[in-house]
Amino acid sequence: MLKHSGLITATILLASEGAFAQQAAPQGTVELDTIVIEDTAQDDRSTTIATDSFVGTKTGTPILDVPASVSVVTEKEMKQRAVNTLDDALAYTSGVVTDSYGSDNRYDYYFIRGFYQTTWGSYRDGMAMPVHGFVGSRMEPYGMERIEVLKGSTSTLFGLNAPGGLVNGVTKKPLPTTFGEVYSTVGENHIEGGLDFGGPIDAEGKWLYRFTTKGQQATVGTEHSDDDRFYIAPALTWQPNESTGLTLLVNYNKRDGNTSHGIPYGSGIDPFTYLGEPDFDNMDTEEYNAGYEFSHDFDSGLQFRQNLRYTDLHMTYESVYGGSANPSTDRSVYAVYGDTRRFSMDNQLQYDADFGPVATRTLAGLDFYYDKTHERRETGTAPGLNIRNPNYCGRPCVNITSSYRWEQERAAIGLYAQEEATFFDKVVVTLGGRYDHVDTNSRYSYLTEPNRSTDDAFTGRAGVTFKARNDLSLYANYSESFLPTSADLTLVSDPEPQRGQQYEAGIKYEPDFMNAMFTLAAFEINQTNVPYDIGSYVYDQIGKVRVRGLEFEGRMELMDGLNMTLAYSYWDPEILQDGASGNEGNRPQLVPNNIASAWVDYTIPGQWKMNDLTIGAGIRYVGETFTDNENTIKLDGRTLVDAAISYDVFENATLQLNATNIFDERYISSVDTFSNTAYYGDGRVIKGTFRYTW
Repeated sequence: MLKHSGLITATILLASEGAFAQQAAPQGTVELDTIVIEDTAQDDRSTTIATDSFVGTKTGTPILDVPASVSVVTEKEMKQRAVNTLDDALAYTSGVVTDSYGSDNRYDYYFIRGFYQTTWGSYRDGMAMPVHGFVGSRMEPYGMERIEVLKGSTSTLFGLNAPGGLVNGVTKKPLPTTFGEVYSTVGENHIEGGLDFGGPIDAEGKWLYRFTTKGQQATVGTEHSDDDRFYIAPALTWQPNESTGLTLLVNYNKRDGNTSHGIPYGSGIDPFTYLGEPDFDNMDTEEYNAGYEFSHDFDSGLQFRQNLRYTDLHMTYESVYGGSANPSTDRSVYAVYGDTRRFSMDNQLQYDADFGPVATRTLAGLDFYYDKTHERRETGTAPGLNIRNPNYCGRPCVNITSSYRWEQERAAIGLYAQEEATFFDKVVVTLGGRYDHVDTNSRYSYLTEPNRSTDDAFTGRAGVTFKARNDLSLYANYSESFLPTSADLTLVSDPEPQRGQQYEAGIKYEPDFMNAMFTLAAFEINQTNVPYDIGSYVYDQIGKVRVRGLEFEGRMELMDGLNMTLAYSYWDPEILQDGASGNEGNRPQLVPNNIASAWVDYTIPGQWKMNDLTIGAGIRYVGETFTDNENTIKLDGRTLVDAAISYDVFENATLQLNATNIFDERYISSVDTFSNTAYYGDGRVIKGTFRYTW
């Protein structure tokens, strides 16, 4: 049931105010010194093919010259596929597996190159958005102008992370042109609306603004599973001259969701049966972010950049679930009440110079990260439930039997440097190094002494790119990752930081005769001291995991109006060392061998009284997986089909219909063997959208 519909109405009604603001603003385009960045944002609205990125080097080096595999999901692609979550955005990206926990929408779940990256792999504007305990940030795709994926070990530039890679959301920022859009989307138990407008404030273009907001009331997967959201993000840019720029970024992100709503594995219960308590279950988060991006060009090739963000996040998680094979006799309760405060800052000094046939780009950086997280965790029981005729009893029947508190404080400082040297416009050598110092303090209420750890690490990166032609490059790289022990790992004696090493070689092709980007890569990643859940959210370290793989991705405009995206990944994952658990030689949990996807869309030009009509379709395949490192339960692979159709009803106005999992395939994404809970993937979802731009 949809509640508080006034929130959506208020969001859509803001359109009239946005249009009025545009009429008052100066018309036309204002030239700024950050023209490359602004052009990138404009391109992301009009193409699905990106040729540059931030994450590859932090210096804006073209993707063709970066000795690593980089994928970009642009704003246009997100709109075409009606993306609503980060999982949706990454669904057609090579080297990435989403939907790892089915319709569980508590977090953004994804694997990159066979490694689970949810905890430390999400970034926003180059700064980490980690999950600590149960408290974690979520990315609102409508607030992003693009989503970048850097595959492989990334610690040399970004610090703490697992070796699979990272996902970086680039926040929508002010543009030098007047623009705006308003949209409304409806579907079964789903309604949302959004507004995005901005442009120059003064005639000189020294002040720019942008205002982005979205509201949503919806359910996910099963009845009573809410997915309500409200997001608002004003932004202001001040550029007093051609050398200096400051952008202030503020956003508020509120999500009122639900629990994971799985069912006992092997119970035969209909997967859409709700086994929780509607009046008790929730996963509510409220997040505030405030920060800025500052840049100054000193001329003569020297630039300074500073990015800063403060985050205040609060979470309430309450869940009743059928933890036994027979929830009609008893159910389990788990609740977490937490908050985190986070501060991130990244300082960068870049110097570009030419020495005859050698062009150099030198980057030196100092970043700082701090967070403090508190949680109160409770467990208990609830009465059994009649699964054929549910008799929900509400909050009064929940019996809390135990409770404890946990807190963690972490401070990390990193010093890094990178050199990109281009010889005779043919060979690009990229070298980087980083030193990290991390202090972690955690405390459990049932322990008398806090757990303290200090970790220091040096990570390196070396790569070379050979430009066989202006549109063809061959590359190879070696890179490392470093991730300190988590708070839960401090319960295991003498835990060690996780380390990763990657070897990669590949080919990139950006043909001159068409708008396209193709990448083929082969890699091997080894990670030591890998965490493994041994029950009750306590972890041990299984030793060493290796993933070898091949990846292909192609994004292309084949002809006027015809676009295609192809992606394929082959992974050969193996547990090499496992201590006493006996899992050596097994495949790591939830890691498939094969992933493939394809999307194609074609625009039929308008004729006579008909306007443009665009038809699109996609197919996604994820191979079979195992639910645990013991490989006790094998899950079948899944093939899902998506489709889209849009029609330009009149100038600047579009009607669009999107369907995911159009054949309503039922499949199990994962099974939590500790709680014996199976998580099913999303069924068929159909939504209609009306969008107006100006």
